[in-house]
Order: sequence, then structure tokens, then C-alpha cells
Amino acid sequence: MAEPDAWHRPSRLLFALEAPRAALEFAALAAAWPVVARAPRGDGHGVLLLPGFLTTDTSTLPLRQLLRRLGHTPYGWDLERNLGPTAAVVRGLPRRLQNLHEATGRPVSLVGVSLGGVFARRLARDHPGVVRQVVTLGSPFRPREEGLPPLPVPSTAIYTRGDGIVGWRSCLDREGPTSENVEVPGSHCGLGHNPIAVRVVTDRLAQPEGTWQPFDPPPQTGHQPAGAARWSR
Repeated sequence: MAEPDAWHRPSRLLFALEAPRAALEFAALAAAWPVVARAPRGDGHGVLLLPGFLTTDTSTLPLRQLLRRLGHTPYGWDLERNLGPTAAVVRGLPRRLQNLHEATGRPVSLVGVSLGGVFARRLARDHPGVVRQVVTLGSPFRPREEGLPPLPVPSTAIYTRGDGIVGWRSCLDREGPTSENVEVPGSHCGLGHNPIAVRVVTDRLAQPEGTWQPFDPPPQTGHQPAGAARWSR
């Protein structure tokens, strides 16, 4: 059972600071682009990116551009704005996944931002044979999955205690042999372009198929900003 306050909403201050913090994280990604672009390269397999609530494929464009540069084959979800589990999404997402699997000839990795991550985990449960792994970014899936078994594919849940939109505890998975939680400093709205979160995503996707291992953060050296050492599972 969940703790009594496990899914509590973030403070009003964190909520109020979401937009400026997310803007800073976007600027930080631009500044760090030469570094993140030297991340481990992928093997060309397909990666389907699912946007957060009320956003479109435009929100995942920077990450898709980076993944393509690193040798992956990234795709947007191609379902316009994410308005929740509409009929178009319920019908269209499985079809999109199956089409990408057939086009690439290999299982597809799923990367979901916020609500997009909730959808990604549902896809993995329903179609495990065509999913390679799932990576979620600030996705509040935990309350929706109470009582369900672990995902049938490897999964990484990236979260931030600075989340101003959803309770960060609701973004945590039950850790197991092929599931992990990785904490990064940042905002909810900025996770899709947070340089540290992006570094985790690229690391997870670069693993050879069938060799999933938990994320091993780089050693912390010198002075670190508050919260920067929380690259923990």
C-alpha cells in the first residue's frame, strides 16, 4: 500500500517556479549540446517519443534531434496534441507502435514525458513483444498501477523532487532486476530537455539489446550544486 501522503501535490512555490526553471533547463541544454552530443551512440533501433499532457511532438523535437545524431532512429507519436486517453490515442498508439516495429524490424524503445510515460508503460504491458524498454520522465504512473505486476520489459523512471506539477513519489517504480528510479535536479516541465535527464535517457537507449543494466552515474567531483548528487536509483 502507498504511504498516506505518497501522492501529495507539490507546493505552490514549486508550481509557480515551473516556467522559469524549465526555461533555464532549455537554455542549459543548448549550452551543454556539444557535451551531450558526445554521449554513447545507439544501434539504430527505433525510439518512439510520447509528449506530455497538452503538448505535441514539437516538445520532443530537441531530444529527437539529439537521438538521431547519436545513431538512433527516433519518431514522434504523430497524434497531434496530447489531450489524454482520447479515442484517437487509444486506437492510434498501438497502431503507431506496431508500424514502427514492422518498419525497423526490431523492438522499439519508448520514451514518455509526464502523461506520455503513463501511455508508454501501458503500451509495454499490452505489447511486450515489440517493446525493447521504457524510459519515463516525470510520469505519475504509480497510483494507476497499484496492484499490477512489474513491467514485462526493462524500465527506467526519471524523476525530480523539484517537480512542481505532480507529486514526485507518484513517478517512482518498484525497483527490481530490470526496473530502476533515477533522480535528477530540475523541474517537471523541463525534464524533456534537462541536460542531466537527457544524459540518462541517452545512456539507457545506448545499451545493446538484451544487456540492460541499472544506470551507473558518473562520479561526482568538485563542488556540486544543491541536489546535483542525486543521480540515485
